[in-house]
Amino acid sequence: MLLVLDEGSVVMSLSAKGLRLAGWGLAALLLAAPWLAMQVTDEVAWSPWDFALFAAMLGGAGLMLELAAMRTRDLAYRAGAALAVGAAFLMIWASLAVGIVGSEDDPINLAYPGVVALGLAGAVVARFRAQGMTAAMTVAALALAGVATLALLTGRGGSLRAVLEILVANGLFAALLAASALLFRLAVRRGG
Repeated sequence: MLLVLDEGSVVMSLSAKGLRLAGWGLAALLLAAPWLAMQVTDEVAWSPWDFALFAAMLGGAGLMLELAAMRTRDLAYRAGAALAVGAAFLMIWASLAVGIVGSEDDPINLAYPGVVALGLAGAVVARFRAQGMTAAMTVAALALAGVATLALLTGRGGSLRAVLEILVANGLFAALLAASALLFRLAVRRGG
């Protein structure tokens, strides 16, 4: 069903509006979850700074997805954007919360927001066009391989378990960004 303002002017399908509302509602629930947990357990102790940072992360991710949805109707492009945004969100969250390499206090974890910034800078330079997004996500995936290599070369993989954790975590995030690049490439082929 479509909303029509005047002759031939279609604003948005109700299903798209419902999807947007569901997405922002989920973001609100995610933000409320730690507060609710703090009411029942002492194991969750967030400061106002933690809530502000998480709200900024959720808002930024939501706005990026909104922009991607407005940019094109191509499903490959939208899926590529969703993978990239999801990977970036999880990468920053994990690096801040517990650390992807070692603990959250290990300085190498500061490289992960840098990888996200690199991908975002590439996207901005490409004006969020599918072909440029393909390159930006490929570069970000390769940068993750560089972070993993640096972590291993600087002795952070002192045990087999540590090596596996570094390779699996970085490999997972790199695979998500590479899959995003492939979806953007598909969007290029389809003219999206």
